Amino acid sequence: MSVEHPGLIFGPVRSGRLGASLGLDLLSAKICSFDCLYCEVGATRALTTKRKPYVPADKLLGELAYWLFHDHPEFEVVTLGGMGEPTLNSDMGRIIEGVRELVPGVPVAVLTNSSLVSDPQVRAELCQADILLPSMDALVPLEFNAVNRPAGGVSMVDIRRGLLQLRQEFTGRMYLEVLVLAGVNDSEENLERLAAFCAELGPDRVDVTTMTRPGAYPQALPAPPATLEHFRQRLCPLTASQVEVPEKARHFAPGLDNSTGDGLHTMSMRVLDSLARRPQTLSGLASALGLPEEPLRNLLDELLRRGLVQATELQGDIFYFCGRN
Repeated sequence: MSVEHPGLIFGPVRSGRLGASLGLDLLSAKICSFDCLYCEVGATRALTTKRKPYVPADKLLGELAYWLFHDHPEFEVVTLGGMGEPTLNSDMGRIIEGVRELVPGVPVAVLTNSSLVSDPQVRAELCQADILLPSMDALVPLEFNAVNRPAGGVSMVDIRRGLLQLRQEFTGRMYLEVLVLAGVNDSEENLERLAAFCAELGPDRVDVTTMTRPGAYPQALPAPPATLEHFRQRLCPLTASQVEVPEKARHFAPGLDNSTGDGLHTMSMRVLDSLARRPQTLSGLASALGLPEEPLRNLLDELLRRGLVQATELQGDIFYFCGRN
């Protein structure tokens, strides 16, 4: 059982914003336009802004169709994301169309670092989704470069302008994320600029977060609670409640019996696919995958013994991960 090339379909994982989210990996490798200090997937291996079909639509949709054909957990939304920046995949529009055909009535969400939203073609493809979750961590140039470490040619000014244009064109829900690191992008100047931008953008909600898992670089440190609260009071005082997915949009399927050999193998693959994308604690992984903690603990012990999973400690919590070399 290898984890070097995790599947293109992962989850479902439990998301506070989206509910049970079935993930699609549009890159299948750490290919990104940013090399963010905090990235939980690890350092970017290919820093680029070049769009091409890194994972062809036919391949990804074929894997999704195969996954749907077999017993699988229920999910409420399909989320395009994965190990890199999904808008780099030039087949993104075809993938969204294909998802709608395979799971009609289920919302499609896209996670994006916003780096390519100045491109009209990218915006047109993003507008096919139901929910967009763009990021904007800094509007002070030095802080933007320090926290996001963009590829050459990526302009903070163009990102700002592109997001404002996207907001005018997009008819779905937009949830802006701001991730704050201690001593990197936590200045008052950045907060003031972000506050003005959020007022102009008018997203449906703003989520201010910090690192909760080990990041790509050791200088990335989580912002303290007081800083987060200060940012939240300015940026999201009227944040709406978490996304509610209509009952009819949920995709139900028979549950898995993890006591059987097939069930245990399926659980192992789900765990490995999830840990290949981000480090997680036992409780976080159990919540994300909807699995009981005790059998999951036993499985993680076995995966550790076999060298398929590694563990590290951060602020008193044990995080499990794999595939970050």
